[in-house]
Amino acid sequence: MQLTILLATLLILTVIGFHMGRSRAVSTAVSGIGHLNSLPSYYGIYVAVWCGVPAGVVLILWLLFEPQVVETLVVAGLPEAARTLPENKLDLLLNDIRNLAVGNIVSRDVDPEMQRAADHYASIRRMGGAAMIGVVLALAVAGIGFGRKAISPELRARTRIENVLMVFLIGCSTIAILTTVGIVLSLLFESLRFFQLVSPVEFLFGLEWSPQTALREDQVGSSGLFGSVPLLAGTALISFIAMCVAVPVGLLSAIYMSEYAASKVRSAVKPLLEILAGIPTVVYGFFAALTVAPFFRESGNLFGIGISSESALAGGLVMGIMIIPFVSSISDDVISAVPQSLREGSLGLGATKSETIRRVILPAALPGIVGGILLAVSRAIGETMIVVMAAGLAANLTANPLEAVTTVTVQIVTLLVGDQEFDSAKTLAAFALGLVLFFITLILNVAALSVVKKYREQYE
Repeated sequence: MQLTILLATLLILTVIGFHMGRSRAVSTAVSGIGHLNSLPSYYGIYVAVWCGVPAGVVLILWLLFEPQVVETLVVAGLPEAARTLPENKLDLLLNDIRNLAVGNIVSRDVDPEMQRAADHYASIRRMGGAAMIGVVLALAVAGIGFGRKAISPELRARTRIENVLMVFLIGCSTIAILTTVGIVLSLLFESLRFFQLVSPVEFLFGLEWSPQTALREDQVGSSGLFGSVPLLAGTALISFIAMCVAVPVGLLSAIYMSEYAASKVRSAVKPLLEILAGIPTVVYGFFAALTVAPFFRESGNLFGIGISSESALAGGLVMGIMIIPFVSSISDDVISAVPQSLREGSLGLGATKSETIRRVILPAALPGIVGGILLAVSRAIGETMIVVMAAGLAANLTANPLEAVTTVTVQIVTLLVGDQEFDSAKTLAAFALGLVLFFITLILNVAALSVVKKYREQYE
């Protein structure tokens, strides 16, 4: 609540700074606003930036580093016996102190030392909150005063605002790049720890997956099996079934809506089709587990075919239905963006409408269509809930879509569920699977980009 009020106050001060800067610019233009270097609104934004940006940066830094500073001060006030506890036990003690300070349940009996630490923690938080409010509001008011004082007809407010926006855009791009690098490095480092315990050859080419390692060396099954081939095969099988459903249906529906459907039909059908993209995946999982899978099993019994109650066919079919909007919407937008002159030129040469679609429109729209299919493949590879509820958890190495299989993402979730310690091959296997999945996606991107580049050069 305190932070919400502070943000609201900072926003109000920023709006006030904008109006003060704008009115100041108008008042300084004695010969009219035409003699100002920039429009009055840029001067208002200039003052608003000076009000909001420094205060906002300090607020963000304060929120990021305050917990560490508070914990350091609390630990420094603990008795010597508590300060020398192992790291994991000290973390539990600090967690209990935080819970006691805010009135939550603690996991141990409260002694006087712990109560004093909780009171100390609450006192530091109160003082820190008051100091944060004072510093942020003081910076905001000082920013308004400095920005308003700097306004003059010669001030290049527009140039300075554009420079600020450029810095902001560069910062956002840098954050995106660093996030990607961080994800890759975290996967890589943890995977290297896994490969110190399990041979990469066994992991990449092993045909059995059973990561249930034992807790003791003398226990049965103390060394798990970490062959990822069944998981990769299950992922490929389910994704292939999903693409066999999503690509033809999505592409043909996009062709119909963009080339054949009347405007009223298009305006009604396209939103209905895109509703599929807004349905939660767990709902698709319920539909697959309660309707599709029993239907396949009973239909197979009628013809004497044994179909598992959890099968790759049921999971892949429902996943394909879920992915149809991704292919359809993107393909529709790409096909509609093909220049009308190409259509008219083909029809003028005597081609039929279907021939124009096959030989002119689809080749011209192929880069965008490939991009949509790539997005759909990535969506299929990363899906979890539908596979868990419809295809099962069994790591079977099979190409039979009527049997139960599992995927890489399902196993990653299974390995990381519950309290885990990151020093066993079982837990670290999740990072190795994530790294493999990352490279598979990277290969798909490179292949798609090569196709896009080839055909885009042909039609530019």
